[in-house]
Amino acid sequence: MLNFIPTVWAARLLAALEKALVYGQSDVVNREYEGEIQQAGDSVKISTIGEITVADYTKDSDMTVQTLDDADQMLKIDQQKYFNFIVDDIDRAQQNVNVMDGAMKRAGYKLKDLADQFIAGSYVYAPTDTGIGDDTTPIAGLASNAAYELLIAMKVKLDERDIPTDGRFVVIPPFLEGALLKDSRFVSAGTAMTDQRLVNGRVGRAAGFDVLLSNNVPNTSSAKYKVIAGHPMGYSYAEQIVKVKTYDPEKRFGNGVKGMHVYGGKLIRPQAWCVATVNNAS
Repeated sequence: MLNFIPTVWAARLLAALEKALVYGQSDVVNREYEGEIQQAGDSVKISTIGEITVADYTKDSDMTVQTLDDADQMLKIDQQKYFNFIVDDIDRAQQNVNVMDGAMKRAGYKLKDLADQFIAGSYVYAPTDTGIGDDTTPIAGLASNAAYELLIAMKVKLDERDIPTDGRFVVIPPFLEGALLKDSRFVSAGTAMTDQRLVNGRVGRAAGFDVLLSNNVPNTSSAKYKVIAGHPMGYSYAEQIVKVKTYDPEKRFGNGVKGMHVYGGKLIRPQAWCVATVNNAS
């Protein structure tokens, strides 16, 4: 006789605590080449046109013909992540909630979270000579006005490189948002974006940036946070869920699901990112 496990399943699943996934959204990266990616190992060759020379015209004189230079970059889909889980039939017989549906949502979130961290880790490819602070001399002592002044300094760095002003973003950790909330320039603008939290990590606008909050801001032991400011034109990202398959486990009674997520990204315009190294210290 089959004895069921004496556990009563709650009518609702306990919602998991999830970080806001920020870096992979279209306001931070561009997905211009995603349609050309089909599977892991694929790559896209991105051509960049060099600068055009403009010269003075002299009547009755031959013009100089310029041969355009180009530079190729490769966007490689070289990241592969998978999930593989089963739900036992005995458990399914007792439950009055859809555990499989909840598990699938959690699996999807975990895949996206890893991709979010992958994009954030690309700060290492940003120009170091135009960044603010570094691992040796990180910026510290960010009181309210100093936090806002940091954003202004990052804005100037991007201005100097002719980066478009429309669509700029900055991704900050919670302690930096806390400092900004003490600055009247951030909290008293009177707009919906400063009065309430919005979706996808948006917490307001400051110094010409959409300000996004994330716990995936790269850091070393809660120090040396890499605050990225930039424009979506800088980073190209592509992803595909190439396989999702249900199956019956060979040695168990239950239902299994496995899936694979492939993705890749590249900072194709490094000048469109400015990285500040900031310590959470007074």
